[in-house]
This record gives sequence, structure tokens and C-alpha cells, in this order.
Amino acid sequence: MTDENSMKDELDELVENMIRIMETEDAKAYSEDVISEFRNPSNVGRMADADGEGVADGLCKDTMEMWVKVRDGLIVDCTFFTDGCGATIACGSRLTRFVKGLSTDEAMRVRPRDLVSLLNGLPPDHEHCAALAIIALKNALRDCEARRSAGAGGVRR
Repeated sequence: MTDENSMKDELDELVENMIRIMETEDAKAYSEDVISEFRNPSNVGRMADADGEGVADGLCKDTMEMWVKVRDGLIVDCTFFTDGCGATIACGSRLTRFVKGLSTDEAMRVRPRDLVSLLNGLPPDHEHCAALAIIALKNALRDCEARRSAGAGGVRR
């Protein structure tokens, strides 16, 4: 039993050391904002009563889905889901919080570089994650407008 417990303790220590190393490497590559958003994302999940929904597929094979609720031209709620990496999760989380309260016109003008700035930077090889989130948002807003124009349960005024 002692040998088994000793091996378990050694394995636990090895895992803890590996996690510390990975966290140190992440801290070198990602801002504290990106790490915080990834670890504690906001607004994750499907919105059943959304006014619009959008999807974006990245070249990296990540997918981002986004849902919006709009009242009187203002975004009152926004949620997302992704199968992507930590940077993609961080982008979706930060963007959904940022656009709440913006007009749909203001939200349509948000650019990937704006989102990268809101996160205090992304490594160059992950800046496409911001573009993925922005495309999903814009697709959701376009869907919202199309529904409103068609009178199919879109925006209530």
C-alpha cells in the first residue's frame, strides 16, 4: 500500500508541476484579460428566444455561434458558444459583454482589432479568434434585421 500511495503522491506532484509550467507559459503568451475570460467566461450558451443568431467557421476549424436580443435598436443580451481554443472562448466572452447596450449600428462597426484591444492583446497566431467572434456577431445582427424585415418574430419595437 505504501508504494501505491507513494506513486500516487509522485504522480499528483508531477501533474501539479505540469500545470504550473503550462500556466507560466500561458501567462507569457496571453494577457491577464485573456486568461481571465477563458477561465471564467460570461454569456455562454444558446439563447432560446433570440432575435437573431449567427455562425462563423474559422480556417482553424473553430466554430463560433452567437445569439442576440435587440430592443429599440439596442442590444440587450448576447450569448455565444464555441468549440474553439481558449483565445476563441475569451473573444466570445469579452465581445458579448462589450456589445450589451450598444446600438446595432455601433456593434456592426466593431472590428477584430477593437476586440484584440479590449483583451489587451492576443498572440499574432490567435488574432483570427477575434475575427471569428466579430463575424458571428455580425451574422447574428444581420439575421435579426432579416427577421425584423420579414416580420417573422424579429425585433419587437
